[in-house]
Amino acid sequence: MGFLKRFGWYLLGFSIGLIFLAVFLRKKTEGTGTEFCYLPNCRVLKALRTQPLELAPGLEQDYDSLAVAYLFREGDVKFDESDPRAEPCGIYVVEGAYQDKALRLTLENCDSLTRLTAIEPLRLD
Repeated sequence: MGFLKRFGWYLLGFSIGLIFLAVFLRKKTEGTGTEFCYLPNCRVLKALRTQPLELAPGLEQDYDSLAVAYLFREGDVKFDESDPRAEPCGIYVVEGAYQDKALRLTLENCDSLTRLTAIEPLRLD
């Protein structure tokens, strides 16, 4: 069997496998809310949003629940500004834009809750 014939059979099997995976994974993630978080940014955001959110005193007037929920899903964790090993709660900085407003959230990730300690507007450059 020549190389081109073997390569054709390989591509046929590979494409069938890709189609099978696409159908299988789509069914798995559609109605169940299952997420595949393998990257550090996704894992931290998922850990932050799965716990109850508590506001630090004085943040009620700055708090926009839709913006915070959006940043918990689509924000960027600034690992160089975060301190995940701080005691008693790890500190994370999340930045992102929501409706033409750039925001920076400072969060404490405790064992039983996530505490929002600061909301700061950022300049869009």
